[in-house]
Amino acid sequence: MHTHLAAAPPSLYYPATERGDDFIGLPRLMELAFRGVDMEPLRDRLVARLQRQRRDARALMDLSNLMSISGQADLAARLQAEALSVSRRYTLAAQGTEALRVLTLMTPGNLMANMPIEFLLHGSDVTLEMVYVDPLHPGLGLKLPPHDVACIGVCEAPEARALLQALAAYMPALPRPTLNDPRRVLRLAREQLWRVLEGVPGCLTPPSACASRDELQQLAAGSRDWDGVLPGAALPLICRPQGSHAGQGLARIDSREALTAFLAATPGEAFVLSSFVDYRGRDGQYRKYRIAFVGGRPWPVHLALSSRWMVHYLNGDMADRPDNRAEEQRFFDDFAHGFGQRHAAALAQLDERLGLDYYSIDCGETPDGLLLVFECDTGGVVHAMDALEDFGYKRAHMLALFAAFRALLARAASDPGVLRPRLPAGPLH
Repeated sequence: MHTHLAAAPPSLYYPATERGDDFIGLPRLMELAFRGVDMEPLRDRLVARLQRQRRDARALMDLSNLMSISGQADLAARLQAEALSVSRRYTLAAQGTEALRVLTLMTPGNLMANMPIEFLLHGSDVTLEMVYVDPLHPGLGLKLPPHDVACIGVCEAPEARALLQALAAYMPALPRPTLNDPRRVLRLAREQLWRVLEGVPGCLTPPSACASRDELQQLAAGSRDWDGVLPGAALPLICRPQGSHAGQGLARIDSREALTAFLAATPGEAFVLSSFVDYRGRDGQYRKYRIAFVGGRPWPVHLALSSRWMVHYLNGDMADRPDNRAEEQRFFDDFAHGFGQRHAAALAQLDERLGLDYYSIDCGETPDGLLLVFECDTGGVVHAMDALEDFGYKRAHMLALFAAFRALLARAASDPGVLRPRLPAGPLH
């Protein structure tokens, strides 16, 4: 049952705002939604602010995030565009005495367009300055607020590639040490990632290739061979719209008829085909792990278990399965001597190939013990919002990860040499 905002218990981790005109920010809004709080009073309060001052950029951005969380993507995009027409800078102030000021360069877009750095730093002694770069004019006339260290927040996506290339050229002009070389972010595209990680011992990243709707229609009609689009391909395959995440539009294709049905139900003109790997455990369950890398060190983020092959944490069989939660707790508590030890060499070589300062991977394990990499990106959400009564075992691990990220920022601010080397200019391979 929903709880009225005013009656909600105090935040377990993320502090509440103190004034009615503060910038609330995405972590606080998401936490309220996680806890089932009735968001109507908050929405009404933001609307009332905009009635008093239509060009209240912070209220517009908060309302945009609120609409995005509630699934109203078109309205969220319009509100965000209006907010950015007023201001491209948004600040989440440190809690208590500020010890560090961090700048992240972001792109307009939905909740998956940027690295969710707010969740890693919210509630800390770090002030976060978020500046949205104009994709049409990156770096032109950009006024950067004072900061100790910066981060490229733009995630890899087809629509963000030109901006990431422009930011790569702009990097030498940034006045402070900056995490995540944009050229390395570009290598996370699914159709490129498997080649970047090809040959890593103990690691399997299924081959992937881009395909147009016309090419898929030819495959469905039998006028083109699967191998002609994805070399070495054999059914079943995985197909998804290019740039999609979190299982949106994702389907397993077992026949040409299944591909025909997929195309009829799925909009878009560009898709990614990948080889399907059956990663069921001996008990018939699928296990999807998320690991975050902070300065080269892997940290456990979650384990989702499900009887379905397409498993994500929110659709996994976790909330109603104490036995699954108990296994996730063991995954956390035994990471250094369990999963992390089993795949230590593969994780180390994967990290060396990618060379990013912060990112996460979603992965599984094959029946013969290989690390099965589904995705690597800088946009995977890492948070401390799960209910303590069922998921309290996660809290200490998340806070330790957050502390490691803050420590990396502090070290980088005083010694840029702790950051990963940038890729040389030239074609990406």
